[in-house]
Amino acid sequence: MSDYFYSNSHALEVLENNTGIIIDFENPKQLAKQVIHLLNDEPLRINISLNGLHKMAPNAWENSAISHAVLMDKLIHHKLSLHYKIPDINLNHLKKLTTEIGIIQFSIINKPDRTSGYTLDDNARALIAMCQHFESTKDTADIEYLVCYFNFIKYCLQPEGNFLNYVDDNKNFTAQNKLVNLEDANGRAIWALGYLISIGDLLPETFVAEAQATMKIALRNSTKIRSPRAIGFIIKGIYYSNFKMKSDENITNVRSLANSLVQMFETESNPEWLWFERYLTYANSVLSEALIYAWLLTEDQQYKKTAKITFNFLLSKIFKKTKIKVISNNGWMHHREGILPEKNGGEQPIDVAYTILALRLFYEVYKEKDYLNKMSIGFNWFLGKNHLHRIIYNPLTGGCYDGLEDNYVNLNQGAESTVSYLMARLAMEKYFPELTKKNKTTGILLKRTRKTMSGVRSYPLRKQSVTCLKHGNYENYKNNYRSIYGYLYSVLMNQKKNL
Repeated sequence: MSDYFYSNSHALEVLENNTGIIIDFENPKQLAKQVIHLLNDEPLRINISLNGLHKMAPNAWENSAISHAVLMDKLIHHKLSLHYKIPDINLNHLKKLTTEIGIIQFSIINKPDRTSGYTLDDNARALIAMCQHFESTKDTADIEYLVCYFNFIKYCLQPEGNFLNYVDDNKNFTAQNKLVNLEDANGRAIWALGYLISIGDLLPETFVAEAQATMKIALRNSTKIRSPRAIGFIIKGIYYSNFKMKSDENITNVRSLANSLVQMFETESNPEWLWFERYLTYANSVLSEALIYAWLLTEDQQYKKTAKITFNFLLSKIFKKTKIKVISNNGWMHHREGILPEKNGGEQPIDVAYTILALRLFYEVYKEKDYLNKMSIGFNWFLGKNHLHRIIYNPLTGGCYDGLEDNYVNLNQGAESTVSYLMARLAMEKYFPELTKKNKTTGILLKRTRKTMSGVRSYPLRKQSVTCLKHGNYENYKNNYRSIYGYLYSVLMNQKKNL
């Protein structure tokens, strides 16, 4: 019970904000009373444990490594270059979230919360991510997850051709389906179906045929959609499905949808605000990305031109030098307004992931290295290159934390964030092979220009650098920690001599 009870001045600080219980010195009756109280109150024990986890998170090994590297960089006047090692792909948490129904919506820390139910949104994203993983690895173990997520999407499809989004743990559609606009969820489902169809050569014919039949029904109402993001998702879905379901109707539908986006841009934009709406909200990059897909399908240069203008405008708002700061859900960015300091926080993994996916596409089309550099900057957000200098991905569980707030990280690892991270991670595979390949060493990687510590892997960098955040076994982190301190000291001393 020592985790709960402290009775000195240090404990008052450590156990504030409901992270423990304070008792008096040498008071066994009080101790016994509080122990019994804890034993009889499971919600209180859970609450104390969760509060404790949130409080200790900034001092986790990964965050401690980042803090030391940032401090060292500051002490030697920013003459270091920090590089983040990309973790190996880990599907453990995604699989843990998945039941016989689909992928569970929320998680309490890393424990799936079945009471939160399931959404079409999450299962559509999960289907896309697992398609991408299967396409890359050809791991047949992925197929059962593809079937699971596809079956959920099919279950949500209504006879009229639209989808419902919210399902409880008893497979009942909830009342929430009548309270919110479901167009974006419908768009994501079409995107997922299209991607599944696009890898049809790798899948059983009957499975692909069923996906194609579902897609045809889902596209009945596609041209009636008005949400810009839903339009973007649908364009992406049709683009991918067209690899296997080529038709003039697909081209016509994409033209109609893309023309709607172009018309929005022409109506709302001006020389100072090159965007589709009078504000930037969530999933912004999907709009520009969709127009590139429309151009690839139709060869209409207007789509390509508008896509680049709007995407570069968006990038100018969310990238500042070597950092990304996506639009906060605590307050959208409106015309003539920058991202104000008071709107720190509210940054969601899904927005960073969507930006990375769009950057990859724009690089493939334009071959401009700036897009590739921004991909790396964007992914480093997950690894600690953010305003709190804290990791957003948990390499041990394979889960991604739900959000970056003003002064803390939301440690819950729900489906949206976990799948979004996986999509971003898979996007990095092709263009950053030196950072994504599997490695046998674990822990923090540090390198100097002339000399390398024994047992630490190095990379050929142009200037003195620190490479941090190669994730692995916890014990290896602990075993390497002492040598890290020695290395930091030696670098500082050598740098001092050169000042």
